[in-house]
Amino acid sequence: MLPATVFAPNMFQPVALATSLPASSVFISFAIALLASYGLTIPIRHLALRFGMVDHPDPRKLHVSPMPLLGGIAIYLGFVLAILLTVPRDPVQQITGILAGATLVAVVGFLDDRGLLHHQIKLFVAMPAAAVFLITSGIRAQLFSRIVPGTLGVVMDICLTLFWTVGITAAFSILDHMDGLCAGIAAIASGFFAVEAMLSGQTLVQALGAAGLGAALGFLRWNFSPAKIFMGDGGAMFLGFLMASLGLKIRPAEASSAALWLVPALILGVPIFDTTLISISRLRRGLLPFTSPGKDHTAHRLSNLGLRHRGAVLALYGLAIVCGLAALAVPLLSSRTAYELASLLAVIGLIAVFFLESAPYERQATIRGGSSSGAPS
Repeated sequence: MLPATVFAPNMFQPVALATSLPASSVFISFAIALLASYGLTIPIRHLALRFGMVDHPDPRKLHVSPMPLLGGIAIYLGFVLAILLTVPRDPVQQITGILAGATLVAVVGFLDDRGLLHHQIKLFVAMPAAAVFLITSGIRAQLFSRIVPGTLGVVMDICLTLFWTVGITAAFSILDHMDGLCAGIAAIASGFFAVEAMLSGQTLVQALGAAGLGAALGFLRWNFSPAKIFMGDGGAMFLGFLMASLGLKIRPAEASSAALWLVPALILGVPIFDTTLISISRLRRGLLPFTSPGKDHTAHRLSNLGLRHRGAVLALYGLAIVCGLAALAVPLLSSRTAYELASLLAVIGLIAVFFLESAPYERQATIRGGSSSGAPS
């Protein structure tokens, strides 16, 4: 058997590169990202207003006055600055792959915010291309190759990596439909990825998670209801791609459990649930899930049930924390118990989908193209 330093125990992470990143650098990474994102958001807001980069209200959106976009630039710059200043150059190939993919989806998202690209380019070109950056840098799933020997198993894992990266990136893109929701969920997920990495001794992933947490929190100060700025689709896609990358990189310490792939799935349970809900709901109504924006997301339905906007967002924060705690418990459980827990959560999720599908929401009249940040997706 090859040593664990060559093949990581998590099915979502094939290569475990040892790093010598000190623990203090993790906190420095968080602080740099937090301060940079916080401090850059307002100047970027003024820049967006000056050049007319605003999201105009319309019937399918929640805001009633033009809202500046481009807040995602502050998130992106805060994260990149923290990584460049704190992460060692030893795992340069993987860091380059993550930053290259993140930059690609961010740029494409910002161009889409400006109306310079067809919205389908995001889903069918930019997101798969970003996933290829991960794969070529050595970051990919390792689930099927443990079961199916040879080239076929590797090919199936590459397909899974593409599906996971595109799916999670798209899930965060459409999650950005209510003040503070996307940034807050990304911050919570980043925090749990960082904690799990700390328990596993993955200092590089700790730094990536800490930087993501700081960048999201710094922006959240200006984006929580009532928002002063939106992150734009570039910011939402960047956060989604970062969460997908962390999900592929996370490597829980307990190597014996065959259920460790549940860890990233649970940490990202809220965006996965929301995407599942709208996909089922829209397909039932003859709509295309990712091209039919509307006020039919989980947060919209919770708001209509009486929680209102802030209450709905806070409720989903709470759900994200519960999912994160369940993820931390998975490495401590036997495979059978972990799958029983996951099955229970899946059943609860399906019941919740059935319940929320019967809750009041605004139905789309026609199939429409992509959306801007702050707009229902």
